[in-house]
Amino acid sequence: MESRLDYMKVRPDSLQTLLKLEGYVTKSGLDKKVRELIKIRASQINGCAFCLDMHTKDALAAGETEQRIFLLNAWREAPFYTDAERAALALTEAVTVISNGGVSSAVYQQVREHYDEGQFVDLIMAITAINSWNRMAISTGMVPGAYQPAGSKEK
Repeated sequence: MESRLDYMKVRPDSLQTLLKLEGYVTKSGLDKKVRELIKIRASQINGCAFCLDMHTKDALAAGETEQRIFLLNAWREAPFYTDAERAALALTEAVTVISNGGVSSAVYQQVREHYDEGQFVDLIMAITAINSWNRMAISTGMVPGAYQPAGSKEK
């Protein structure tokens, strides 16, 4: 992929808008590992290499295991995810491809077994945020590879 433009320079307020949404998600109280799993899974579905590079690194920095990251694309078959994480991932897939039938009652019920109403909204906000980031990164041609998590020793 070739970089097309730097949206952050062209329209700095667009970045601030996305950061405000991200700030909401960060402060929501959702578990950091769950947030990173959501970001990785949505980015896999959307094919966002930039965000996959970023969020796999962030997940590792947050203590996520390589095995769980590597098998995330097959989370239904892999035994390494909790029931609550599975519910969040099912919702992530449904919201990310919302035009393929929306969020089914079964997925809604699965999520509500593990998350209250407020957390359900927070999950949707987290999924919405990463889908927005994915669309911005893909559309503007953001190139993966240079991102390093805060506090990383790599250069």
